[in-house]
Amino acid sequence: MQASDAVPLRPTVINAPFAEPSRVNATISAPSQLPTVDPSPKPLELILQDGRHTWFHSNHPKSLHRGLHHKHTTKISIPSMTAAVTRECSLSGWKPHVTESNFAVPASSTAGPENLRFARRAQTVSSNPNQGAYQSWILAGFSNPTSALAPATRSQPSSLCPGNNGTVFRSSSGITYQTICGINYGDDIRPFLMVASFDACIQKCDAYNYDNHAVRCVAALFIPSRSSSEDDCYLKSSIAHPSIGTSTVEGAIRYSIAQSAQVPVSATSSSLLSLLSSTSSTSSRSSSSRSQTLSTTPPAASTAVSPPGVTYGKGSSVIAPKVASSKLHGPSENRPTSQYIQYTTAQGITLSRSLLRAGVNGDLSTGYDISPQTGALEVTIYTENLLAPLRNTPRLSRDGGRGGYLNGQHLFMFCDTGTYSTVKSASNGDFLDFVSSSVAVDVGMNALSGRPIYLQDGIGGWSDNVGRQRGFAPLTQGEQAYNIAMQGQGQRYALWIESSLVPLDAETGIIYAPIVYDNVNMETREAVFTYTGNTLLRVTAGGRGGPVARRPIRKLFEQNEPEWGVAGAYRSWGPSGIGGTDGSVYLFGGVSGGMLMARVAADSIEDRDAYEYWTGSSWTTIMPSTTSKAFFIEGPIMDIDIFFSPRHMTFIAVYLTKYADSTFYYRYLIAPNAIIPGYAPGGDKNSDYAENLLKYDWSEEQVLYKAQTGLGGSFIYSGGVHTRYFGSDDIVNGGSRMLLSWTAPTGQVPASAVTEYQIVTAEVNLV
Repeated sequence: MQASDAVPLRPTVINAPFAEPSRVNATISAPSQLPTVDPSPKPLELILQDGRHTWFHSNHPKSLHRGLHHKHTTKISIPSMTAAVTRECSLSGWKPHVTESNFAVPASSTAGPENLRFARRAQTVSSNPNQGAYQSWILAGFSNPTSALAPATRSQPSSLCPGNNGTVFRSSSGITYQTICGINYGDDIRPFLMVASFDACIQKCDAYNYDNHAVRCVAALFIPSRSSSEDDCYLKSSIAHPSIGTSTVEGAIRYSIAQSAQVPVSATSSSLLSLLSSTSSTSSRSSSSRSQTLSTTPPAASTAVSPPGVTYGKGSSVIAPKVASSKLHGPSENRPTSQYIQYTTAQGITLSRSLLRAGVNGDLSTGYDISPQTGALEVTIYTENLLAPLRNTPRLSRDGGRGGYLNGQHLFMFCDTGTYSTVKSASNGDFLDFVSSSVAVDVGMNALSGRPIYLQDGIGGWSDNVGRQRGFAPLTQGEQAYNIAMQGQGQRYALWIESSLVPLDAETGIIYAPIVYDNVNMETREAVFTYTGNTLLRVTAGGRGGPVARRPIRKLFEQNEPEWGVAGAYRSWGPSGIGGTDGSVYLFGGVSGGMLMARVAADSIEDRDAYEYWTGSSWTTIMPSTTSKAFFIEGPIMDIDIFFSPRHMTFIAVYLTKYADSTFYYRYLIAPNAIIPGYAPGGDKNSDYAENLLKYDWSEEQVLYKAQTGLGGSFIYSGGVHTRYFGSDDIVNGGSRMLLSWTAPTGQVPASAVTEYQIVTAEVNLV
C-alpha cells in the first residue's frame, strides 16, 4: 500500500457496553460534489452542542476525559474542499467517561472527500433497545504496507495529509506509529535520505533502530513535494523541538512516544505545536525512557516478514554450531530511577483467622481479585502529575534474573528482591522491603562493547519515596493479605519468574510464572518451597514507567500437574512472520528425567482447554502425568532456552543442569535437511517448523561456556540466553553472537554494598 492510495484506513468496531447513550445534532458545511483534486482546502466545522458534556471526535481517551467537566459548544475542524453547502446529519456517541473512542458519523450522511474518509472509519450499529444506533471505534491503520526497503529516484505524490492526521498504523516491521501532519522537529539523524514513499521513510526509521540495537529514531518525516534530486526523508531522534513545517510534511511518531508526549490523535498543526512545545523539557529525555505502552487496543498487525538483517545459512543442510570465542563482561550495576508515582491505593482486605495458618491454600490464589497494591504502575496522562522524587536511592539485592527483548528494550526479570537504604560509608543499609519479583531494563547496551551492563528499575515499580517496591508480578488480594498478616512467621506466597521472556507478538511477551508457597523455619532458617501451580503473565515494555506485567487469569495449571511453561517456551511464528499474531506457543514441562511438550495457538493462551500435549507419537487433549516419559529432550535440565538459529538452519538448546557445575551446555537438532520457517524465503507456509523439535534427535551435549563461581564459591544458577541483543549479529537473526546471563551468590549479606547476589553476563560466539 502506498501513501497515495485514496482511502488507506479500515474500521475496527468495538461494541462495548457503554453507559447512558445521548444523541446530539450537528451542522456540517461541506461541498455538494466530490472533486478529486483541490489545491486549497478549507476547514469543515462540526458544531456539537450538548447541555451537559463536550463531545470529541478524537479516538484518544485523554480528549474524552478532558470533556468530563466541560459543556455547551465544541467546534471540530475537519479539512475539506472549497465550495461549501450546508447539510444536516446526526452524530451519535456516549458520555465521555469511557476509555475507548466513542464518536461516530453515519456513513449515509457524509459529504466531501475528507469527511468521507473519516466516515469510513466508523460503522453504524443497528438499533436495539439497549444501545440504539451507537458504537465506539478505533483506527485500524494502514493495510498491507510495503515490506521492502527500496530507495527511489523520485518521490510519489501523496494524499496522506491532512486528512489522515492522527491515525494509528503499523509499519511493515510491526512497529506502531501515529501520523502527524505539518510539524517539523529539529533533532536530525544524518544523513538525510531519498526514498520512494511515506511508507519507505518509516521503514528507514525501523531499520535504523534495528541496526543500532536501540530505539534512536522516534519519528520520520516525508516531504512528498521534493524533486527527484533532493532528499525527502528525515529521521528524528527526538520530538522535543517542534516547529511548523515550511513544506508539506507527512510525518509519523512511534505511538508510545506520541502517547508519552500527549500528542492528540487529531489536531491542527498549531495546537500540536503548542502542546509539543509545552512538553519539550520532558520529551528531550532518551526515547527508551519516554516511550509508553499503548493505552488503547492496537491496530491489527500487518503482514510481516523477518526483521531487517535476518540472514540464513547457505546450502540445504543443517550446519553444526561450534564455539568460536567467549568473553566475560562481569557483574551488572544497578542504577535505579530517581522518581516514583505517588499513588495511594485502597487499603487491602483482611483475611479471617481461619485462613491465617501454615500450609497451602489454593483459594487464596483463585478466589480473589488482583491486588491493586501489587504490580508495576504505568506513567499515563492520569498518573504523570503524580510523579515525585525518590528521597533515597536504595540498594537492591535480587535473586534470579532471566529476561528477553520486547518493544526495543532488553528486560531482566528477577525473583525475590530486597531493598535496603543506601548509606555513604561501606556499612550495611537498613531493610526496607521484600517482594517476590522485580524487573529492570538494560540501559546503555554496554554488552555490545564487552562491558558489564547497567540495570535500571522503572518509575512504576516503586511504592514510596524511600525505595519500597510494588513487585513486578501482581499478587491476588488473598495472596497479598496472607503475606502481610504472616510477616515474621515465615510463610508467604510468591510469584517467581524462572524462564526467559516468551515473545507473543510485536509488543507483548508472556511468562508462565510458578505460584510458590514458601515456609521457613524461623529457628533453623530452613526453607521449604512448594509449587502450587502456575499463572500466566502478559508483559509489555517501552513505557516511561518501565515494564508492566498483567495477570489475566489467577491460575492456569494446578499443583499436581507438570510445571508447564515454568522452565520456558518457544514461540513458533506463523505465516505472517516474526511479530505476527498467528502461530503457536510450545511449552516445556519439566519433570524428572527430561522435558515434556505442550502447545497452544498464540491467540488462545488464556484458555486452558485449548492446550494440547505430546504423547511421544501424537498430540492429545489429555494431559500427561508428572511421571510421563514422553520427553522431547532428555537430561537433568535446570534452566533451558531453545531458539531457532537462521545461520545454522536448525534449533539450538542452551541450558544449565542440576549437577551444580556452573556450566552452560548446548545441543542442536540433527535434522536431515535445513529447517526453514514458513515465513522465511523458501519456507513452507502450510507447516509449523517447530514440529521438527518432535521429529528428530538432539546432538550430544557440548560445553558452551564455563562460568566462574560466585564470590562466595557457590555454583551459579538462573542462567539463560538474552536473544536479539546484538541486532543483526545476534544468533537468532543469522549472526553468531549470544548474550548469556546468570545469578552468582556472593556470600555477603543482602544489605551490603555488594549485596547477596550478582547478575553476571558474558558473550559467546557460535559459528
